[in-house]
Amino acid sequence: MKKVALITGASSGIGKETALLLVQQGYTVYGVARRVEKMQDLKQAGVKLLEMDVTVEASMTAGVSEILKTEGRIDVLLNNAGYGSYGALEDVPLSEARYQFEVNIFGMARLTQLVLPQMRKQRSGRIINISSIGGKLGEPHGAWYHATKYAVEGLSDSLRMELKEFGIDVVIIEPGAIITEWAGIAREHMLKTSGDTDYGALTRKHAQMFERADKMGSKPIVVAKTIIKAIKAARPRTRYATGGGAKLILFVKSILSDRMFDKVMLGMMK
Repeated sequence: MKKVALITGASSGIGKETALLLVQQGYTVYGVARRVEKMQDLKQAGVKLLEMDVTVEASMTAGVSEILKTEGRIDVLLNNAGYGSYGALEDVPLSEARYQFEVNIFGMARLTQLVLPQMRKQRSGRIINISSIGGKLGEPHGAWYHATKYAVEGLSDSLRMELKEFGIDVVIIEPGAIITEWAGIAREHMLKTSGDTDYGALTRKHAQMFERADKMGSKPIVVAKTIIKAIKAARPRTRYATGGGAKLILFVKSILSDRMFDKVMLGMMK
């Protein structure tokens, strides 16, 4: 029996690359996103497409129901959908902050709730949550984004223990700098929100740092290969740091005091 995987945010970047690799591994793969028109190449490769918005209850419920009706099981849930919206805390409207939590954490949690009854029935399953090295550290102008990723880390660590008795694994993926549309969206939001406020000088320097990081980032396939490793491992690690200097940055964070790390981070924005 072919295993079935559900991948959110499959229209580009990490989600798209993972969907392609999983199809090659013999999985039945459902790639979901709001923009199905951007996934026609995935369809040609054998990925089954569904339109899904992880901020809309009816959309998520209908999608999971359709997969279970057709396949009868879900073995892997890759919670990949997410985005970065930056700006100084004082400048970001709470409506934008709430929406970022809806996409990055509440959508992830609700979709997990929807697949768990079947995974518990199977007594097996693997939930892969895309966090970030940003779930272990902060940076100026990223308060809301980093708050969502810290939340992903805490949710995943708690869920892992809850699901152990049912044979369901929970794995956290912590990418570093990855060359996707994420950085461009984050940079655009940051400049629009705080580029002309009292926080403007540091904001513009931060945007330049993002541009430099883009050039040194890893391609999404690097993260996708790590995800495949986590899916296929008999006993996966609880978290995988991967790509774009992730391991080095987390190591530096672990050995420096908070104030020293702040100094390093701000020094990168000169």
